Order: sequence, then structure tokens, then C-alpha cells
Amino acid sequence: MTAKKRTLLGDVARAAGVSTASVSRVLNGAPHVSERLREKVEAAVERLGYVPDGTARALASRHVGAIGALVPTLDNPIFSAMIDSLERRLKHHDCRLLIATYHYNLDDELEALRTLLQQGIDGAVLIGHDHRPAALALLRQYALPYLSCWHSEEDPDWPSIGFDNAAPARRLAEHLLELGHRRIAVVTAPTVGNDRARARLRGFRDALDDAGVALPIDRIVTVDYGIEEGAYALQLLMGLDPAPTAILCGNDTLAFGVMLAAQKAGIRMPEELSVTGFDDLPQARFMVPPLTTVAAPAGDIGRRVADALAARIHRQPALHCQVIEAPLVLRGSTAAPPSDQ
Repeated sequence: MTAKKRTLLGDVARAAGVSTASVSRVLNGAPHVSERLREKVEAAVERLGYVPDGTARALASRHVGAIGALVPTLDNPIFSAMIDSLERRLKHHDCRLLIATYHYNLDDELEALRTLLQQGIDGAVLIGHDHRPAALALLRQYALPYLSCWHSEEDPDWPSIGFDNAAPARRLAEHLLELGHRRIAVVTAPTVGNDRARARLRGFRDALDDAGVALPIDRIVTVDYGIEEGAYALQLLMGLDPAPTAILCGNDTLAFGVMLAAQKAGIRMPEELSVTGFDDLPQARFMVPPLTTVAAPAGDIGRRVADALAARIHRQPALHCQVIEAPLVLRGSTAAPPSDQ
């Protein structure tokens, strides 16, 4: 079987009856190109099935047209929403997206970063503020534009785009306190290597401490991310004497597990148990009752990250830190506790 000969830029120029320089101007989106020239070149490209040589283009522009994103997991729909927004926006900057996951293992994140750098990327985006020091050293060694997101830590070494995880968590706890709850429990994701989970737990604790409400260690359940894990956490908490009247969950998926297990156990919500989440996943408003939560600005983060990285790659001005609001969304899963608490 004979290999098909690769179509070259000169072939397109001859087919269109123009110079190779004119073809390059059209393909690179140069200004002041006439509509007639553009139509002739695009028709030739379509007829010949021409695909630009990415390697040659990278050498000429010193860019490969790719951004690397390091994400803890794509099992969490909130990260998937951010990645979708990021990818859509990057297309406007003529960039594609390469994704690597590391399942909250910072050593694996470092290895994934090395792999992306070896493959060739123009910039990198990382989730959160917890990273191995060697990750920052690698980014600087390669002089690679980068930023972190999903947090609001101000750090001169880490440009960032995100939101304060602690403040809205505190407001959720204050909301339960204002309703009259005093037996409050927490279901959290593991906090090791996860600054977002730590910040949310800190927000819960701070609100309860300031109100003089105890949060005993047996009312803090740490489980992996998942609906089944949330259901397991509810079983543990409902076995306490006395059982909590409200549960603060570190993310919506854990809250879904708590709520589904409560329904199965015949626990009425919110009459007997109030539940909160964090993320505002699309399913949250369709739960029975609808889930009180925090709206994480996933789409906004994705768009802003794409624009900020593109600016840094092209050495344009970009803010070092952007903080976005993450508002409370009060729904039917929270109410005053039973009168006999």
C-alpha cells in the first residue's frame, strides 16, 4: 500500500493561484487580507485536505498551541465543568487542552507535570495551593507561564484565580446556627494535599467556635469523595447519642450520599435533619428536598484561566490574583431543628 503524499503549503498556493506568503497570511489570520484572497485559499485548503505542519508552526512562533491542566479528578462534576469552560475558551486563543489527573496525590501531580512539559505545552494550570516545591521549580526552570486556581491564597510565587473556600463554609455554618441548630456534624473529604477541603473545614470550625458550639471529634467524619462514602458517613453520625440535627458536607456529592441514606433510613429532611453541600452541582436543585449549598464559580474560573494564561503566554499584562464570589444558595434542605433537640 503506497503512502499518500503530504500536501504542502506550496501545493495550496499553486491550487489557489497565489504566493505561499499569501497562503501563510490567510492561515495565520493576518489583518488586511481581502475576502477574495481568503476565499481562494480556504477553497484550496478544503479541496486538497491541507493540514498545517504543527511542528514548523511551533518553531516559527515559539508556541506549540497547547495548555496543560493538572486536575485531581474528573469524577467530580465541578472540575469537569471548569475544564469544559476552559477548553471552550482556549479555542478562542487557538489553543488545545491537554489534561492529566493525579487523584490528590501530589507526587503523582509532579510526575504528570514532568510528562506534560516533555510533551510540550505553552502554559500550565494547577488546582489549589498545595503542590510539591519541585513543581514550582520545574515551572520556573522551563520559564513556563502558569497559574493555580480554585483558591484565594495570596502568594507571590503563585498567580491564581479562584474563590475563598473558608468564608462561604463559615456562612453555611452560621446559617445553621441562626436556625437554632447546636448538634452539628461535618462530613469532609480528606484534607491532606487538599487545601480546599482544609479551608472549608476551617470555616465550619471557626463559625462554631465563635458561637461557643462544640464540634467533638466524633462529629467530624472524613471519607473519600463519593455518594457511597457520604451514605456511610451518615450511618456513623446517626449512631451517635445524641445524633446531630444538622450535617455540613464539604461538597455536594457527599451531601447527596448523606441525603439518599437519610431518605432510605426514614429520616425526614429538613424536619429531623438539615443538610448542606458545597459546589451547587446541577443535581443539587433537583434533590428532595433541594440542597442548600455554595455556588462554586466553575465556568467563570475556566474562562478567566484561559484568558489569563493566554495573556501571560503573549507577555501581556495580567492580574496576579483574581478572587471571585462564591455565594450561598439557600434551599429546602435546611430548617429549624426539632423542638426537642
